[in-house]
Amino acid sequence: MSSEVNVVALVRGEEQYIFMFDEENRTDTLRMLGRFAADPELSFTWYDAAILSQRIREIMPASQMNTVKMKGNNPKASHSIEIPGSNPSGNPIASSPPTSRTAPQRFSFDR
Repeated sequence: MSSEVNVVALVRGEEQYIFMFDEENRTDTLRMLGRFAADPELSFTWYDAAILSQRIREIMPASQMNTVKMKGNNPKASHSIEIPGSNPSGNPIASSPPTSRTAPQRFSFDR
């Protein structure tokens, strides 16, 4: 497992949302973005959650993770599964990143 800690942040005026994650808690961090967006007491929006989750996935794509830990109903239980795309040594198969990026697009819907 990587011991590298990654950070994504959103600063809006005096409010600061800072998310720190590593390979082990990447999925929990993505879920937390959704919980923050669903909280009506926070100014954190679904758009904010989408942008930050996209950034997290760029920093640490799931294909680069060796295993995914899943929690069941028993809080003491933990399961790991191998991700397709890993070779027998457990290291992910390298893939080249996309060569071009597009700017985020804004969509508006008439009500």
